[in-house]
Amino acid sequence: MKRGNIIKLLITVILVIAVVFLSVEPLSNPESGIPLGLDLRGGVHLVLQAEPGKDSSTITNDDMDKARAIIEQRVNALGVSEPYIQVDYQKKRIIVELAGIDNPDEAVELLKTTAKLTFRDSEGNILLDGSKLKDARAAVDNSSGRPNYVVHITFTPEGANEFAKITTDMLGKNLAIYLDEQMIQNPVVRSPIVNGQGQIEGYSSLEEAANYAMLLRSGALPVSMSIVEKYQVGALLGQESLNKSLNACLVALIFIFLFMLFLYRLPGLVADFALILFSVIVLWVLYGIGTVLTLPGIAGFVLSLGMTLDLNIIVFERIKEELKLGKSLRAAVDAGFSRAFITVFDSNLTTLFAAAALFLLGSSSIKGFAITLMIGILVSLFTSITFTRWIMRWIVGINPRMNKALFGVKEVG
Repeated sequence: MKRGNIIKLLITVILVIAVVFLSVEPLSNPESGIPLGLDLRGGVHLVLQAEPGKDSSTITNDDMDKARAIIEQRVNALGVSEPYIQVDYQKKRIIVELAGIDNPDEAVELLKTTAKLTFRDSEGNILLDGSKLKDARAAVDNSSGRPNYVVHITFTPEGANEFAKITTDMLGKNLAIYLDEQMIQNPVVRSPIVNGQGQIEGYSSLEEAANYAMLLRSGALPVSMSIVEKYQVGALLGQESLNKSLNACLVALIFIFLFMLFLYRLPGLVADFALILFSVIVLWVLYGIGTVLTLPGIAGFVLSLGMTLDLNIIVFERIKEELKLGKSLRAAVDAGFSRAFITVFDSNLTTLFAAAALFLLGSSSIKGFAITLMIGILVSLFTSITFTRWIMRWIVGINPRMNKALFGVKEVG
């Protein structure tokens, strides 16, 4: 039995050390690791105000939902990881937070552009709009001997039929192409276009053409948008916040480790080991569900770390009480965990409900705090009640008569 417990302990220690070692690179990788929020990575915060168009004086909730969906498509096309987009129906505003973007000003322009594509005659009458557009892709046309950046557009079957009729009627005439109220091209129709495909020219770079193609694919916003609030968080400021947060976590962990060792001796060492496993599991869960890590999220992690420590203290104090009553190490460990479980479970259950309420009712930053806290509570129940109990039982099984002073209890001589 003694040898079996030693083998279990060695295997567990080696496995945890291996997991910690192998977790450092994938979890801390700035590109593929846990995505960082606006306050840690830098980026831009926007508040877009919806404005009624010429044809309507009111903005409905349906308009706001459509605008949000289109903006979300545009953000996804920018490659932004886990953006925050929220609609304020009362004020007719859309709040957007984009973390880690390279060109904030360009992103802002792409988001607020209405992107209403229209084809017009020489008198400015709209003959066809972009609502019947199926696809738009940027390309490079080298037929003239030099790069010509273009956007290839494809209409729906209904749009193709209308476009074929328009180009037939407009032979030899100019068919102007407008994006919003700005003319971007005014070609002469040389022949009917019956295949439902066209080409928009005049872009200075492939990137510019790709941006316009993205706008056309996502569709036109149902309302115009203006920026009423904008602020940028620089990457350096975000990195400074992250460094300070990590340093605070490191200091807290060192203090916790020393405190537990000094007060509880051997059980404290086990608790420190369990805290390391707790931290790794929480970070992997955050990584697995794609949670964006923010400053409130780090606060939730530190709070759950403290709660894990509190669980261990409740259990270890109970074990010390049992030992002072004269029970054996094995009986004291079993009784300590069994009798502390109800107290531990009840206190964590109420905190879990409070965190769930914050997640359901809170804003973006509050949600980040709540989800991290909920994950931390669930993981702490495993590491403090199950994992720590296994380790303590194995240790006691190695030497059931070891000195009780190793458990923070003075031997009565």
